[in-house]
Amino acid sequence: MTKRQFMYLGCVALMVTSGLGVAAPAGARTTYDVVPGESIQLAVDRARPGDTIDIAPGVYRESVIIRKSDLTLRGAGERTVLMPSTAKPTHVCGLGGNGICVIGTDAKPATNVRIHSLTVSQFKKNGIWASRTNKLSIRQVTAAGNGNWGIAQERSLRSEIRGNAARDNAESGIFVSNTIDTEAGAVNTRRTVVMDNLLAGNRIGITVRRLRNLYVNNNVVTGNCAGMFVVGDEGVPRTGDLTVRGNRVHHNNKSCAKTARLPRIQGAGIVLTGVEGATVASNAVWSNVGTSPFSGGIVLFKSIVGAPNSGNVIKSNMLVANSPADLANRDTGTGNTFSGNYCRLSEKAGKCA
Repeated sequence: MTKRQFMYLGCVALMVTSGLGVAAPAGARTTYDVVPGESIQLAVDRARPGDTIDIAPGVYRESVIIRKSDLTLRGAGERTVLMPSTAKPTHVCGLGGNGICVIGTDAKPATNVRIHSLTVSQFKKNGIWASRTNKLSIRQVTAAGNGNWGIAQERSLRSEIRGNAARDNAESGIFVSNTIDTEAGAVNTRRTVVMDNLLAGNRIGITVRRLRNLYVNNNVVTGNCAGMFVVGDEGVPRTGDLTVRGNRVHHNNKSCAKTARLPRIQGAGIVLTGVEGATVASNAVWSNVGTSPFSGGIVLFKSIVGAPNSGNVIKSNMLVANSPADLANRDTGTGNTFSGNYCRLSEKAGKCA
C-alpha cells in the first residue's frame, strides 16, 4: 500500500543540502492508494480525519466499517467493486451482512464522511448502511443485487444521496428513516437531499419513513414494484414538511408479495401514507399499472395504523396511463389539495386539470 502526502499549510522548504528531515505540518492530508489484493479496511484504520482512500478498479472481497469523521472513500467508478468475502467477517458491518457501514454515536455522529464512485453488490443485507451521521455524502455509487436495501440510513442529518444507481435490491433501492429499532416521531433531517438517482428493479425505489425537512428531487424511478413510498404514522411529530419534485416515475409494474406490514405491491407510482404538509409537485408519473391497494400514479392511502394524510399539496404533476387511476385519494384525511395536475382519471373524481 502506498501513500501520498499533500501539504496544505504554508511553504515547506526541503533542506536537501543539510540532510535535515521535514516533519509533516499539522493539518496535512494523506491519500492512501489501495489496489486489488490489498485491504480497504486497513487503509481506513490507518487514516486520520481529512484523509482520502483512493481505490483502484478491481474486485474487493470485504466489508468496510467507518467510525471516523472527515474521511473520503473514493473508487474509480463502477469498476471498483466491493463484494462479500468468503472468509468470516471480522467486524460488525460484515457480520451484519453489509457492504460499507458508516457508524457514529448520538454524542459524536460520524461527520463529513464521503463515499463516492464505487459499486457495492450482492451483500446479504445492505450495500451501504449508515447510522448516526451528519453531512454524509454518497455519490456515484452503484448498489446492486443486495439482500435488503441498496443505500440506507437512519438517525442521520444533512445527508446528500445524489447521482447513485440502486438496482435489483430485495427491498428499497434507497431507504431513509428516523430509526429502525424503536418507535419514535419523525426526525428533522436538516435538509437531507435524495436527488438525481436511478432506482430500478427493487421492491420499492425510494422509501422515506418518519422524516421531515428533506428533498426527494429529480430521480428516475422505474421497473420497481412501487416507485416511491413516503411513510408516516400517528407519531409526533408526524412525517411531513418535505418536497417530492421533478421525479420521473414510470412502469413500476413488478408484483411483490405481501409482507407482515404491507399488502401486495404492484403498479404504484408515488404513495403517501400518514403524511402531513408534504408538497408533491412537477413530477412526471406514467404507466404505473396494477391491481394492488396502492396501484396508480399518485396515491394517498392511510398508514398501516390508520393515520390519515392531511394538508398535503399535490400540484402541477403530469400523469398519463396509470391504472386504476392517475390520481387516487383512498384516504379520509382532510386538507389535501390537488391543483394543476394534468391527468385523465382520478379517484375521487375532479382532481385532474
